[in-house]
Amino acid sequence: MNQLQSVFDIPITRDKVFQWEALAKQAPQIELKVVHRFSYGVYARELYIPAGVILTGEIHKFENLNILSKGSMLVSVEDGMVMVDAPFTVVSPPGTKRIAKALTDCIWTTIHGTFERDVDKIKDYFIAVDEADYLDKCGQLSLQFEGSA
Repeated sequence: MNQLQSVFDIPITRDKVFQWEALAKQAPQIELKVVHRFSYGVYARELYIPAGVILTGEIHKFENLNILSKGSMLVSVEDGMVMVDAPFTVVSPPGTKRIAKALTDCIWTTIHGTFERDVDKIKDYFIAVDEADYLDKCGQLSLQFEGSA
């Protein structure tokens, strides 16, 4: 087993996901197929993940819905790493950073509520560039909440 796979043998922490991601970025990358779907007030990002691929998710600024509609994977959830089979649905709290390994070919869909149809604008709005960007967003929301009282 190589360093990239060994992350699944230890308790998963947010720091471990970032460490693994930094290491993985040094390895050859593959392009995953993405299908963008839109309906009234809904954007769905459908990701096709081949068996054996290990990947990390983006840091989402807001709560969002995730659906595994095909396949089996090991994925980090609030309780640690779990093996899940389709169909599987989880609501991700704001700031979630996941790591997963596809055990079979998988389809993972992330759903956001928006009327926007420009994918770049959607990403800018919903995805934090990095941890600092997410923490800055948290501070802004906290200030907005305190100001509304």
